[in-house]
Parts: sequence; structure tokens; C-alpha cells
Amino acid sequence: MRRIALLAAVSVAAAVVVSAPGAAGAPRAWFTSWAQSQDGRADTPVTGQSLRMITHLSQGGDAVRVRFQNTFGTGPLAIGHATAGPSAGGAAVSSARELMFAGRPAVTIPAGGEVWSDETRLVTGPDSDLAVSMAVEGTAVPGRHGAALRDNYLTPPGSGDHAADVSGAAFTATVGATYVVSAVDVHNAALKGTVVPFGSSVVDGIGSTNCGPGCTQLGANRRWTDDLARRITASAAPLAVANAGVSGTTSAKSCPGMPPSVAGLDAASRLDRDVLALHGVTAVIYYYGTNDLAYGCDAATILDSYRAVFARLRAAGISVYVTPSTPRPGYGDQANLARHEIALFVKRWNTCGGTCSGVVDFDTVLADPLKPNSILPAYDNGDGIHANAAGQQALADFVSVPMLARSGPVLHPIG
Repeated sequence: MRRIALLAAVSVAAAVVVSAPGAAGAPRAWFTSWAQSQDGRADTPVTGQSLRMITHLSQGGDAVRVRFQNTFGTGPLAIGHATAGPSAGGAAVSSARELMFAGRPAVTIPAGGEVWSDETRLVTGPDSDLAVSMAVEGTAVPGRHGAALRDNYLTPPGSGDHAADVSGAAFTATVGATYVVSAVDVHNAALKGTVVPFGSSVVDGIGSTNCGPGCTQLGANRRWTDDLARRITASAAPLAVANAGVSGTTSAKSCPGMPPSVAGLDAASRLDRDVLALHGVTAVIYYYGTNDLAYGCDAATILDSYRAVFARLRAAGISVYVTPSTPRPGYGDQANLARHEIALFVKRWNTCGGTCSGVVDFDTVLADPLKPNSILPAYDNGDGIHANAAGQQALADFVSVPMLARSGPVLHPIG
């Protein structure tokens, strides 16, 4: 009976997120302020232990709610207790506020499922770290986002509930992935929208921890999406940023050389879960195609996938800003010809021939003017594909904040 009640709580909580009105039926100002899309599952099970995941908010507010996902879990995930609180560095927090699920402290998320926590009153600021902690009951292999680019924290197996600990002493293990937690909403009536960068490893932030020879900045939040969020805050534009990058993925559903590890993680397959399910979305920055070309897709296949995704986003009232595919040294002549064809499509009338809202030409930012099929050496992470920290900042600086601020109506103005 307890199991049935907990599963019912999941359904009730999901219904609250989708349709609950604000006071007196008025919409309330919830916006997704941080996200990391799930792309697989943890390498090892968790058993009777606590997890502390560090999220980095692009904007703050006076309340939060958190999405817990078990998209790629191998079985039910039982959370006996969960909290959220401002990070105090490492695994420590300055305070821990209880998270509830349809009024209950515990919830079981079935394999493939998700749940949003209830509204929790907690004041947060922009460009700040929020720790989300949970005590996992029993044994589960949780879903995860593989490239956290920071340390997250676990207590030892069998150590029980430490979700409310202010000290980080019990969290003796670190992991470079983000388990279970995939999005954080903030309640902020001053905000007008959330911008979602959507794409593969360049969106995911690969290279952003590289600050030069012998220099690594793990956990410094130097992705171009983080740098863009700081620019937005400095400009006082009322926008949050929520990253929806997954390394290795494609726009097209299938390419001849696509590895099995990214099958089913193409743009159309991820769109509902990783973009449309977020809150307050007004704009998407679409950065896809580099892996499609590397995996052998031709321009026609890639552009068909573009048009299909853009049509769904625009039908949802979301502005779509597209970047041409950026350089990659491993491309042969056919791939570079296809890259050129994609760029012509994207840049046509600055609206992808009328199918998108505008262009963000990252190809221009990253390309070496002397070798346009290569990345500028000063921005090269060393693999010829990804931008280092300096390149990430250059990408962020290139994006027009006023353009984003003019984006379409809010998708989910819900409470």
C-alpha cells in the first residue's frame, strides 16, 4: 500500500507542475534557472546512501522546485528524504531546506519517470550554487548527466540519510556526473523568459575547464552558456539560461557511423524532455550538426531534422536561433561541403530561409581566418573541435542579449 501511495504522489506532483494555477487563478512566475539533460545511467549502483548534487543557478528567486529524473534508471528509485540549500563550498551547505513531493517527504520514481518537487521557499541569487541532496533507499542504478564538469558528492553505501547535513563530512566520495537532479526552477516575478542552448558537446561545455597550459578550472562554470548567463545578469535582461547540451549527440535521428551510446538522444527525441518540459522557455539557441557530419550524415538529412525541430519549437511560441556547424579537423571534403551547405541554409535571410528566428554565427567566432576549416589556435581546446575557456567566453560575448530579450511568449507561465 505504501508503494501505491508513493507512486500516486508522483502522479499528483506531476499534475501540479503541468497545470496548477497561481493565486486567484493568475499565472505565477516560474522559470528554469539550471538544467543538465540526462544522457545515461550511473556506472555503479547506489545503496542506502545520500547524494549531494551541486547545481549552478543562472538567476535567483524567492522559491525553488527541483526536477528529479530516473529516465535511464534500471528500476524504481526510492528517495526517502530530499533537501535544497545554498552551497558553502565542497559538499557543505549553509542551510538545508526540506523538499516535499505532493506534501510528502518521500517519493518513488519508476524507471523512465520523473517528478518535480513542491514549491519550497528559499531565497537564491543569480550565478550561485544550490546543493540538492537526497537519501536513496534500497539499491538503484540512477540516471545521470555524464559531464557535470565539477565534483558532486556521495556518502558511503549503507550510510543512510545525510540529506539534511550542513557539514559535508559524511560525503566522502566524489563523482564527475550529476545523478538524478536534472533541472531547478526559481520563482521570480521579474523574469520574462528562459533561454535554452540545445545541442551536443559544444553546448555541454567540453573544453570550458581548460584555462591554458597546465591550468584546469573544474567546477568554475566557464561554459559559454554560463558566461552568457553572467552577461545577461550584468545587462539586467530578465532572462534565465538552462543548458540542454548532451555530448556526442546529433540533430538527425540516425547517421551511418553513429555509436550505439548516443542512439535515441537525437534532437527530436530529446526535445520534449529536455526543452519543452522546462518552464518559461522563450528562446532556444540551436547548436547541432558537427557530430552528424562526423558520423556520416549528409546535408539533406541534417537539414530535414533542423526543419522538423524548428517547426515544433516555433509552434510552441519559442524563438529559435541557430548557429552554423563549426570547424572540425577530421572532416573530409564531403563533410566540409555539407558544412558549407548547412551554413548557407542557416544564413539565408538570417532566418534559415524563414524557418528560424535568427542566426548566432559561432562559426565566424571560432574559425581560423587563415584555415577556415580549423579552430583559431587561441580558442582551441587541443582537440580541434571544442573551445577552451577563452573560446567559451568569446562565444558568449558574440550572442546578442537584446535579441534574446525580444524572444517569443512564455511557454509555461504556470504555478
